[in-house]
Amino acid sequence: MTKSVCVFCGSAPGVYEEHMSAASALGTLLAEQGIQLVYGGARAGLMGAVADATLARGGRVVGVMPRELERYEVAHQGLSELIWTADLHERKQRMAERADAFVVLPGGYGTLEEALEVISWKQMRLFDKPIVLLDTRGFFQPLVALAESVSRHGFAYARAEALFTVVSQPREVLPALGFKPAPRAEAG
Repeated sequence: MTKSVCVFCGSAPGVYEEHMSAASALGTLLAEQGIQLVYGGARAGLMGAVADATLARGGRVVGVMPRELERYEVAHQGLSELIWTADLHERKQRMAERADAFVVLPGGYGTLEEALEVISWKQMRLFDKPIVLLDTRGFFQPLVALAESVSRHGFAYARAEALFTVVSQPREVLPALGFKPAPRAEAG
């Protein structure tokens, strides 16, 4: 059962409002379903948007930030929990340990590196946690094409669709993770 989701995303807002809107919508969905957000701990960009939306709906948010990035990714001060790490490697390890699943939103090279690392871990069968790419504005289409090329050329042991799922709307994320909302009590 999915109780905690790690979200990788940019600490910048990007140039398209759809990216910020998708991050906010995802945060709202996580909180409404009682799913804890684990993320990089920054207060800006998509990171800040997903955290703020989760918190605004009463959700629990755990930020994980390396001391070495504090000057670039200014830490969010309103989180449920903020974990400081020595470096990026420890950050990723701590985030992975706290998550039942991963969702990747658009971001820069750091976000792409985080995504590829968990996809690699899944291919190597280090875990079998679901991974979903939220493909706002077709952002991940080049990565999907590259993953298909890696498989076609024989450099991957699993096809891309066995390693991650691609969705285009925030409302598709939780079903793609296999999340089943708790049944609501009927008024009687």
